[in-house]
Amino acid sequence: MDAVNNFTDLISNNSFEMDLFVQLSPDMICIAGYDGFFKKINPAVSKTLGYTEDELLGKPINEFVYVEDKEATIESREAIKRSIPLINFENRYVTKTGEIVWLSWTSIGIEEKQLVFGIAKNITHKKRLEEDRHLLIASLTSTNNELKQLAFTAAHDLRSPVNSLLSLFSMIDDKKVDNNEVVELLDLLKQSSENLRDTLNNYVDILIQKKSLNIQVSPVSFTETLNKIGRSLNSLILDTKTKIFSDFTEVDGISFNKTYIESIFLNLVSNSIKYAKTNTYPQIYLSSQKVDGIVTLKFKDNGIGFDLEKVKGKVFGFSQTFHDNKDSKGIGLYLVYNHITSLGGHIEIDSRVNEGATFIITFKP
Repeated sequence: MDAVNNFTDLISNNSFEMDLFVQLSPDMICIAGYDGFFKKINPAVSKTLGYTEDELLGKPINEFVYVEDKEATIESREAIKRSIPLINFENRYVTKTGEIVWLSWTSIGIEEKQLVFGIAKNITHKKRLEEDRHLLIASLTSTNNELKQLAFTAAHDLRSPVNSLLSLFSMIDDKKVDNNEVVELLDLLKQSSENLRDTLNNYVDILIQKKSLNIQVSPVSFTETLNKIGRSLNSLILDTKTKIFSDFTEVDGISFNKTYIESIFLNLVSNSIKYAKTNTYPQIYLSSQKVDGIVTLKFKDNGIGFDLEKVKGKVFGFSQTFHDNKDSKGIGLYLVYNHITSLGGHIEIDSRVNEGATFIITFKP
């Protein structure tokens, strides 16, 4: 309390240095009475609120306070009268032009003098930035919820026609089909439809898990995943004469989400086929490694590759396309990136134009 009294005496004695500090300070410095009126203010108060010194001293302080903050301001003033210091109290004032400004007050009362010493900072700019940020977050949250709902609806509704297709296949008696090629084709179509059904079911499950913030992980095999994706893309692989080479001898699995790992394999393998060089059969090399307990998975192809100088920072962006391919939607690598990073992993790319692309996935230990 002695320090406060010394500070009060310093101002009361009109110390030249202190008066100069008060006059030049960009912060609002004032002395108010317990009666609710300003007793002394520095130029920053008039500059901030737009009123003359006489106008500010001639009316109760609460007349300048924004209507919604009047009650809280009165309560804070009563607390000061009970010798409770006010630290970073925020309220709004209305300027002479009608503009609303946010102020952050630090004040202390001197009961024997019936005075309140206060310093306020204009935090209007900060508040506006916070409001813009909150509006942006609200907008992004709304958009994200809409996208989740769209994905859930699409995955759910597509299951019905797929199930209908499978029902039609079950009605076909293979024994009555004389052409072996037709039988083989029907079998491939049935397998593809079953894979599509399973994928849609998995997507619905994963969307439900995401909604509850509980993404389930379990041991998954790289070999089994590749075999499943190979069956799903069998027709595409045969038509394009794609060769897939794999080496998972060092490590053949990881604890991960099953749907995510299948989506990663599916998108990277199908992209390698889609972006093959003209007059060149696609070749894809997959390998795994484990060093110091950290598992890495490498996808390498001989396709058209990327100019990383041009696409740097955009490769895994949403709806980003870099080649003139009518089937390109810019979703595949975005999904791959999010599947990996959502479970603490990391993915890197090394590529050059017409020299293929290499994706290196590092899983969280």
